Amino acid sequence: MNIPEGHPRYRSLMIREALVRGLDEGLVGRAGLIAHGRGEAFDYMFGEKTNDFAMDAIIASAASLLLARHPVISVNGNVAALVRKETVTLSRLIPADIEVNLFYWTKDREQNIVRAFKKECPECIIHTQGNEKMIPGPTSERSRVSLEGILDADVVLVPLEDGDRVEYLSACNKRTIAVDLNPFSRTAKNADITIVDNVVRAFPALIEEVEKIREMSRAQLRELSKFDNRLNLERAIGLLKGRI
Repeated sequence: MNIPEGHPRYRSLMIREALVRGLDEGLVGRAGLIAHGRGEAFDYMFGEKTNDFAMDAIIASAASLLLARHPVISVNGNVAALVRKETVTLSRLIPADIEVNLFYWTKDREQNIVRAFKKECPECIIHTQGNEKMIPGPTSERSRVSLEGILDADVVLVPLEDGDRVEYLSACNKRTIAVDLNPFSRTAKNADITIVDNVVRAFPALIEEVEKIREMSRAQLRELSKFDNRLNLERAIGLLKGRI
């Protein structure tokens, strides 16, 4: 589809096209299109920009990832379609492993996503879902994680996640960082840090912040990593109330 750059919804339409292309390439599940539509509605209400509360969460997230013993970025089909290059850049900068984790899991889709990431970064460590349930609680496919990846991680970046897994990852003493445009979701409420922003803006901002603070001392990073997620979500909800 040829979308003129002057179209008032150009960026939104380009995101939609990227997801449709991801569906055609076997990366995105059909339900991922529905999930995007729900998020897009919230993005519209937030003004389609990175607000102050999102930026505060991004700063705390960058510091937490740099402090981690073993950080892992969990990716699904929508992440692969929308911010694959940014995920690779972030993985290299921190550095962090990447793990494919899917709710609507099939071996073919998992391998399609692995190949897409390997094409961007042949040297990157890309973990896949294990064969046995490793995270207690969730009954979905997402309870399966890599022994060398998420199971061993102390900090997990979980963009576009489902709430039950975030809750149980936190229960396993892992610091969880979510990217979720819905401040009312279980994901947003259960994460240690929730970036209430569109992932296509959040990841470039996170990369920029990691580059900015990566030379700081661990004491300085620990100070930046302190975060009250509940209070920050209240700030996001307050903005929605004001706009309504």
